Amino acid sequence: MAIQWIGGRFRRPSDRAGRRRRSRSQTEGSDGRPERDPALRREVRRRNASIGIGVFLVAVVIGVVAFGYYEKFYSPPRVWAGSVNQVEFSMGDLVARIRVLQGVNRYEGGNVDLSTVPFEYLQNLINAEILRQMSGELGITLTDSDIDQELRREFQPTPPAGQEADPGQLDQEFQNNYQTFLTATGLTDADFRIIVEERIAVLRLAILLSQQIEAVQEQVEVEWIRLPVDGGPQEGAVQPQDVMKRLALEEFATVAAEVSQPGGFSDRLGYVGWVPRGAFPDLDDTLYGDAELGAEALAPGETSQPVYSTDGIYIIRLISGPELQEVQPIIGNKLTLEMVREWQAEQVKVGADDGWVKMNFNSTLYAWVADQVFVTRPRLEEGQ
Repeated sequence: MAIQWIGGRFRRPSDRAGRRRRSRSQTEGSDGRPERDPALRREVRRRNASIGIGVFLVAVVIGVVAFGYYEKFYSPPRVWAGSVNQVEFSMGDLVARIRVLQGVNRYEGGNVDLSTVPFEYLQNLINAEILRQMSGELGITLTDSDIDQELRREFQPTPPAGQEADPGQLDQEFQNNYQTFLTATGLTDADFRIIVEERIAVLRLAILLSQQIEAVQEQVEVEWIRLPVDGGPQEGAVQPQDVMKRLALEEFATVAAEVSQPGGFSDRLGYVGWVPRGAFPDLDDTLYGDAELGAEALAPGETSQPVYSTDGIYIIRLISGPELQEVQPIIGNKLTLEMVREWQAEQVKVGADDGWVKMNFNSTLYAWVADQVFVTRPRLEEGQ
């Protein structure tokens, strides 16, 4: 008896295969791959594009942050700032040394001028390294004992005249004073010993160069009025042109007593005394003239126009000379200081010309150094 097929529960295999073929024919394209709805395809493309753009933007942000970190924090400290015969200083070294200077100045009540210190201190590092490398041929030798002696000279108290002190007590006071200094400045013993070593080396160079100064030499007798370089046009500041107008009507000493800032070389009335060539290099053309530049020397009794120097604005009156005079101690010290500066400048010039002294400094690196030093600058107490 034949069995009746009921509904779709039982189908012949041939019927099921036909259904699958019909389904495939409806979803496959001419190339045999399944076709998708156009709207769905557009949505997939938009989604993939959005993901790609998002990944790209995230990568850009990460790259910018990484580059900024590298430029701001990683790269500058490692950039070389200068070198002397292959001995290199990095920007990080320069910042570290300026922070030492900050600590010392804070203890002594001074400030670090960030408008000039970074480049000046780089020059100091170069000068110190040149002197260190040339000490042997100059006959300058330094030992730990020399540094210890200088530290004791600076921090060990001196008993009053006629009184004896217990050596053990003096040593204890030295240790206390020195540790107080290190704590107040935030320095280590190693940091400060380097500074002391460099100071001693420069002092011995100065002693060596001072032997070239002739005890008696040609000099001129002068008095001057010294005004600060940074006086500027602000209200209340003394202006050079106003001083010149007063000098046309008043005595030099009277005006000097009111407006001059002595600077350690003149008295209250502006009198300086005998000055040799080279003691104040910026004033030499005015005091002694320069035939090559066409500058004429002041005549006795004549007053100069304002002379702009690195440490002040000078209005000079020549009293007498030139004539042979003995060099006074204070002027001899100034001559020695200028000889040291001249020696340092000459070594840097020779080294730069020959390629064994190099410096790398620009406005960007200058700004980075100043920013780093500014962060650790000494803070004044509230209300000061």
